[in-house]
Amino acid sequence: MSSRLPIQHEHRHALANELHARPFPELRAPCRAVHLAFKQPNLAAERDPETDRAHLRALLDRHGAQHPAPGADHWMGRLGRAELKWERHTEFVTYTLFLDGEGDAPFDGAPLALLPRDWLDDAPGVVVSASLVHVAAAAPGQDSEGVLAAGLEDHFVRESLAVARILDGDTIAGSDFRIHEDGMSRIVVIASPDLGTRRLGRSVQRLMEMETYASISMLTLPVARRVSGRLAEIDRELSTLAQSIAADGATAREQLHALTSLSAEIERMSAESAFRFGAAQAYEAIVAERIDVLRETRLHGRQTMREFMLRRYKPAMRTCRAAE
Repeated sequence: MSSRLPIQHEHRHALANELHARPFPELRAPCRAVHLAFKQPNLAAERDPETDRAHLRALLDRHGAQHPAPGADHWMGRLGRAELKWERHTEFVTYTLFLDGEGDAPFDGAPLALLPRDWLDDAPGVVVSASLVHVAAAAPGQDSEGVLAAGLEDHFVRESLAVARILDGDTIAGSDFRIHEDGMSRIVVIASPDLGTRRLGRSVQRLMEMETYASISMLTLPVARRVSGRLAEIDRELSTLAQSIAADGATAREQLHALTSLSAEIERMSAESAFRFGAAQAYEAIVAERIDVLRETRLHGRQTMREFMLRRYKPAMRTCRAAE
C-alpha cells in the first residue's frame, strides 16, 4: 500500500516539530543550576533576534561547542562541565546552566562562575530574573523534611519561605522569592530516591519558569500605577469640565478642545500600555499553570507556593487588571 500523502501544508512539519523543540533537562540529584533571564528595557518584543543568537554563539565559541541551527530559538548541549539550556522568548532570553554535585556550599554561585564576566556584561539586555537552584538528595529511608531542616532552611528568609511536598510524594520544593545579597533568588528541591531524572528535570524547569514569569509579569505594576494615577487626575478634570458645561462657564469650542485633548490622551495611554497589560495576563496564566502541575501538598502547616502567590503576587496582578 502506498504511503504517499497529498500535498501537505507548508508549515505542517515545522509546527509539529515545535511541540518537541524545547525538551526538559534530565537531572540526577544532587545537582545545581543557575537561571538567568535577559530583557531589553524598551521594545523588547521588537528586538533583532540575531542579537540574541550572536550572544549565544559567542559563548559557545569559547567552549568549542556546536552552533544552533540558523534561526533557532532554543539550544541545549554540553558547555564544559555543565549542561546549557538556552531559550529565546517573545520579550526575553534565558540561559540555564546545570552542574552535577552539591558543591562546596548550597547557593555558593559556582554555576554562575562558569559564565565569563565580560560575556555577561555584553548581554543583549538587562537581568530581569536570576535564580540559583540547589537540588539535594534524600537518602533511602531518610525523610526529605529532615534534609531541609538540617541547615538548608537557614539559606532563606523564613518569614517568606514557601515550601511544600510536590509530585504527590515526599519530594520537597521551596523558595522565599527574595533577591539575596548576591542578586540571586533561591530555589531548593529535595528529591526522593525514587524520583526519575526526567521528572526531576521537569520539576526544576517549572520552578525556574515560575520565578521568571512572575518577575517579568510584575514589570507591569509600575505601568499600572502610573496609568491609575493619571486616570484619577483625568476623572477630576472631567468633573471640573462637566461643572463648567453645566454653568455655561466656557465656550463650546473650549469645551470641545478640552474633551478632545483628554480623549486623545486616554487613547495614547491605552495604545502604549496594551502590550504590557496583555503580556502580564499571559505570564500570570503561565505562573498559575506551573504551580498547578507541581501538585503541592502542605508540609506541616507551612505556607505553600500557591498560598504565597495568592497573598503577594495576585494582588499586584489585580491592580494591573484594574488599571487596564
